[in-house]
Amino acid sequence: MSPQDSAEPELAGLTISDPLDQRVHHPVDVPEPDNEWSLPEGFAWVFHSQGNHALTRPVIISDGFSLGRSELDKLYQFLESDYSLVSELRRRGKDVILLGYNERTAAIQTNAQAATAAILRANAEKLGGERLVVGGFSMGGLVTRYALARLETQRIDHQTGIYFSFDTPHRGATIPVGVQAFSYFIPVPDNDFARQMNSPAARQMLWQHYDKDTGKIGVAQERKDLLDELARLGGWPRIPRLLGVASGRGDGVGLPEVRPGETALRVERIYPGTTFYTQAQGADVTAAYLNRRFPKAEKTITTNGFPELDGAPGGTLNTYRILANAMEKGGGTVDLRHPDICFVPTISAVSVRDIGRQEDLYVKVDDLPPDESDLDDFICSSTTTTHTAVTEELGAWLIDRLGY
Repeated sequence: MSPQDSAEPELAGLTISDPLDQRVHHPVDVPEPDNEWSLPEGFAWVFHSQGNHALTRPVIISDGFSLGRSELDKLYQFLESDYSLVSELRRRGKDVILLGYNERTAAIQTNAQAATAAILRANAEKLGGERLVVGGFSMGGLVTRYALARLETQRIDHQTGIYFSFDTPHRGATIPVGVQAFSYFIPVPDNDFARQMNSPAARQMLWQHYDKDTGKIGVAQERKDLLDELARLGGWPRIPRLLGVASGRGDGVGLPEVRPGETALRVERIYPGTTFYTQAQGADVTAAYLNRRFPKAEKTITTNGFPELDGAPGGTLNTYRILANAMEKGGGTVDLRHPDICFVPTISAVSVRDIGRQEDLYVKVDDLPPDESDLDDFICSSTTTTHTAVTEELGAWLIDRLGY
């Protein structure tokens, strides 16, 4: 039976994968960890510094957002793929603790239990008085930020000298609402993509969320609750020095080739005519047209008052490439024009402005007074890079500030 005559495929396994979870082009050998920790809601791999056989100068690095259990072998390879971050830390006398979660789409508060346990165990096992470095990539920076702030309100000494985040969505991340809506349009109610988009972590992380039950677009209640809880905790940990890295540029330039209101991806044969558009400003703006043959349905997704998100300065995700590949595997033909779009805006990664206004989204962060950021020190990439990619520029900046 041809695709034209059959029900729309499930597109099994389709998820918007964080680069941290994607296979690298040039895999490296992952050494056996010196220790493995079982933690509440998670686990960790411990790699001692070169030539050392005990924990003395721990650096806890948290995994980010994706569906399912953390795969720390993939995380290790990602962190070694462009700039050898783990190896360089160990060469400089740091012990690296990779922190993973049983379910990466669980609520930030849930996975913060694993982060808290890792912090307390590192302090209990380390020799000497060196203070910890604690942080994470992508959503891992939010999990560790929450854990440290909560420990401080509980008056528990986390013994952390430096907190860092690497392209963390402090002010929110963006996945096109048309793409979110499509996850529920797939005629399998509990498909992986829908579970990911409707997960507690996604509802907390995304600046705007498409509600599958009401069809409304807005700030999810889970995000409102998280922001309220963070505010009660003081917003940020106050004891450590706060460092941040943005994968996007700081000069107000994002992806100029991604112009607003253009076709990003069009599909035929399966989900025929389904089209996703780059986000434009204005009222009643069409973000996507969704169509399927069986069960027959069509839907137009519109937005009101959004800024031009997809081409904004920020770390990019190959959102439409992932979707196009899944469509092709399902038997479709695709017209893919904009494979990569902004995922974590620069202003979010360095926590200077909220996302909602066009002038804020495209502000030249490099020209702003440093105290506009919630961070003590940060860097924006000199070029637009993939979300969380550890380039030599960004990796070296971070390493130099973590101390010897």
